[in-house]
Amino acid sequence: MNKTLLKKLQLGLVSFSALGLLAACGMNDTDDTPVDEEPAVEEPAEDEMDDDEVAEEEPMEMEEDIVAVAQGNPDFSTLVAALQEAGLVETLQGDGPFTVFAPTNAAFDKLLTDLGITADELLAQPDLADVLTYHVVSGNVMASDLTDGMTAETVNGEELTFDLSGDPMVNDSMISSTDIEASNGIIHVIDTVLVPSSFELQE
Repeated sequence: MNKTLLKKLQLGLVSFSALGLLAACGMNDTDDTPVDEEPAVEEPAEDEMDDDEVAEEEPMEMEEDIVAVAQGNPDFSTLVAALQEAGLVETLQGDGPFTVFAPTNAAFDKLLTDLGITADELLAQPDLADVLTYHVVSGNVMASDLTDGMTAETVNGEELTFDLSGDPMVNDSMISSTDIEASNGIIHVIDTVLVPSSFELQE
């Protein structure tokens, strides 16, 4: 082999080796160098809403009327039964507003003992509606509206008298809880059934 051809082969081998080395370096650079990637942005789901948006779209709960409030309190079960028997449920579900002095079950038990009758006999009284409407005043009468010696006409037509010199009293009954709000009025809780002067016990 002549010298000229030998030199050409040597140069070719050197060039090929150089190209291979460069290619290897290029591959190492690609592998070792971290690639900056934009962080993935999580798109909010279509059905996800801000808490404020949810709050704005939730309808406000409507307050219950006087009868519904009484029905939701087990301590007024006798009162509710009496209202149903007297046909006054629809009246106290009306627009009102009404203020009701609501006797508890214990108050009715005390009345039954005083009268010497049973609950069924009380519910059968022809004057039951008059007794119940004696506990109802037209308008919203809050506890802060009451004054010592104040009187208020009831739906029954007779008046109630308030004594605030000690424990708050309406007639002979103590007001144990006040200002229970309903959509059509106010409820005050009392510990004694109010009996109008016109009431006559029927045997």
